[in-house]
Formats: sequence, C-alpha cells, structure tokens
Amino acid sequence: MDDLKNIVLLLSWVDYLGIALFFSCWMGYRFVLERGEIGRKGLIGITHEYRLQWAMESAAREIPVACAGLTSNLMASVSFYASTTIYIIAGLFALVGSVERLLSFSEDMPFAQAVSSGLIELKLILLIFIFVNAYFKFTWSLRQFNFLCILIGGSPYHGNMPSEEYRVKTAKRMARVNSCAGNEFNRGIRSYYYGIAASAWFLHPVAFIVATIWVTYILYVRDFHSPVLEILRDTYPPELRNYAQGSDEKGVNNQEGSVQQSSR
Repeated sequence: MDDLKNIVLLLSWVDYLGIALFFSCWMGYRFVLERGEIGRKGLIGITHEYRLQWAMESAAREIPVACAGLTSNLMASVSFYASTTIYIIAGLFALVGSVERLLSFSEDMPFAQAVSSGLIELKLILLIFIFVNAYFKFTWSLRQFNFLCILIGGSPYHGNMPSEEYRVKTAKRMARVNSCAGNEFNRGIRSYYYGIAASAWFLHPVAFIVATIWVTYILYVRDFHSPVLEILRDTYPPELRNYAQGSDEKGVNNQEGSVQQSSR
C-alpha cells in the first residue's frame, strides 16, 4: 500500500494529464466514432453494407464454398493476431522481472525522464492491460466468426427459402454477426495502435500525450477520410472515373473486334 502511495506521489500533473487523455481517446473513440450517424459514415458503416450484400448473395450459391473460404481467411487473420498478442503479453511480464535493466536503458535514451523502478512497473502494467484487452477482443472476434460459419452452414439455398422476407432476415442476421466479429477485430487492432502510444510514456509524459493525439488522428483519418473509404463509397475522383470508363470502353471494343474477326 505504501509502494502504491509512493508511485502516486511520483506522478506529475503532466503524467495525470497524459493518462486522462489516453483513456479518453482510447475509450471515447469507440463510443463516439463507432456509433450513430458518425459511425455509419465511416469504414464501419460502409463495410456493414457490403457484408449485407455478401449475405444476400450467399443464399444464391447452391454450395457456399466461396463463403467458407472467405470466412476461413478472416478467422486465420484474427487467430494470427491472438497468438501474437500472447507472445507480447509474455514478453511484458518478463520485463516486469527485469525493471532495473529497463530503467538503466531508458535513462540512456535522449529526452528520457528520470523515473523510479515503481513508475516503470506502472507503465508496464498499463501496456499489459492494453494487450490483455486486445487478446480478449481477438478471441471474442474469433468466436463470433465461428457463429458466422454456423449461420452460413444453416442458411438454406435460395430456391428452398420459405419466402423473400425469410431470406432478408437471414441475410441481415448473418451480416450483423459478421459486423460484430469484424468490429471486435478492429478494436483489438486499435489496442495495438494505442499500445504504441503508451510506449512513448517511457520517454516522457509529453511524448505520451503527443503520441496519443497522433495515433487518434491516424485512426480517424483512416476510418473517415482514407482513399479506400472513397472507393467503397464509389466516389472516385473524376479523372479516375473517366479512366475506369475508358478502360471499360476499350475492353468492350476489343471484345467486339475479336468477335468480328472470329465471324470472318
């Protein structure tokens, strides 16, 4: 208890500001930018529409081999990150046992702040908490992808659907489970980003604050202003749209020319 009090006393107002900003950005990003009208305008909302399209088309496939392959690919990515996170957590626990060596290493770094071993342990605990959270996100995402596989396997063929309303309900259910699994995976990836920001705390509290703002800005730009979002929204710049149309017209002309040659 005395050690905890000593650590609290070692924290400066800049440290407290950095911690408050870090958790506000990390937790607030989910509750502010993932939900409501704001979330629907970003990658989260637009990818749900494509997942719904995927679910609607899956019923038209008599043997859903493509759906099984796509889901297996998604699960492999999540499984890779879950396994990697376990190694990161193990490495962080190993660092807790060698705080003195880490302390001497941090002191030799330029612009590093002189801290005690207790404060180093507190920073390691924060990193462990971040990556444990990421591990839970990845494993829950993996379980939900398993539920998606069950829904794909239990979805009847389009010709055997009782009604169009049943087909739409089935597709929406599959899309929602798919989106839930994908959103949990995104939250796990986001923990990795904020883990990088938390690592800057080892240098200086100001670096911690700057890294948190920088990571939040990168995530926001990628989710709401990235080129891939424009492509998914089908809002190409005019020059790209003209190029794509020109390529399509050229392909059509080539096909017509080949047909005329074959007819001769």
